[in-house]
Amino acid sequence: MATFIDSVDERTNLAGTNHLEVLLFSLGTNDDTGRNELFGINVFKVREVLNIPEITSAPEMPEGVEGFVSLRGDMVPIINLQKFCKLKSADEPRILMITEYNTHVQGFLVSSVDTIQRLSWQQVREPPPLISRRMGGLVTAVAELSDKRLVMLMDVEKVLADAGEFHDDTVFDGIDKIESEEHYTILFADDSTVARKQIVKTLDAMGVAHIGTVNGAEAWSLLNKMADQAAADGLDVTSKIQAVLTDVEMPEMDGYVLTQKIKADPRFSGLPVIMHSSLTAVANQNMGVGVGADAYVSKFQPRELAAILRDYLTRHALLKK
Repeated sequence: MATFIDSVDERTNLAGTNHLEVLLFSLGTNDDTGRNELFGINVFKVREVLNIPEITSAPEMPEGVEGFVSLRGDMVPIINLQKFCKLKSADEPRILMITEYNTHVQGFLVSSVDTIQRLSWQQVREPPPLISRRMGGLVTAVAELSDKRLVMLMDVEKVLADAGEFHDDTVFDGIDKIESEEHYTILFADDSTVARKQIVKTLDAMGVAHIGTVNGAEAWSLLNKMADQAAADGLDVTSKIQAVLTDVEMPEMDGYVLTQKIKADPRFSGLPVIMHSSLTAVANQNMGVGVGADAYVSKFQPRELAAILRDYLTRHALLKK
């Protein structure tokens, strides 16, 4: 059993460079198309890669969930990505990738792993509608490699949601509306459809207006337009928007670079930036603090997110008085 990430320190240096490293993997040759398509997953989310151990099946599992593996005393759910993506292939899965999202550990069965590839987020684009439809929305971005191969970055948050990981609506219990005469608006950036829906549901429960964007580049463009309009009106930009909520991994511009740009621009002085990510390791949180984030919140923890946003919005109201 091999630990996959050999040098976390080296990879933490990618913060603020708009780069990421992905582990490339295959789900086998597609019987329908004859293609062996390439997928990618952020290396930071991969804990280890190993040969498939014995899997204990369990009744009434969602389609594609094979069962559980005992890993150092923990029962880890195992998802067969080939089945989950409805990809028909004669190539049986041979590799197990152990991953961590939002402090949850799960394993993904894949046909093979390739290499680690360093990409610029500027290379990464939203998937064309044809790919999105064919993959059932399970691909969040695509990128062309230097050897002209196309890699599809999997929306693991949607995979886990479809597997039943994030369907507990009780997570929104206890989120109350903010009782204030102030009108609050938050700009958020996230490329995951699952995450965007949960953010909207959290903000609606708080009674907070919101503007959604799908990546850091779109958020930065919108922020600049807001700042220009505020200046034309003789106002501070915080009169139009009171906080920014950003994912870390996003096409074109990631959350680290977006945060750096906001914090380096005097027009946005006093505008809090909260990072909201499924990358929950201490190293990732330290990276967020290092680029100037005011807070770092794990995804799919709506009550925790609401509490932090409430704190910053309340501070904003007090500063105005």
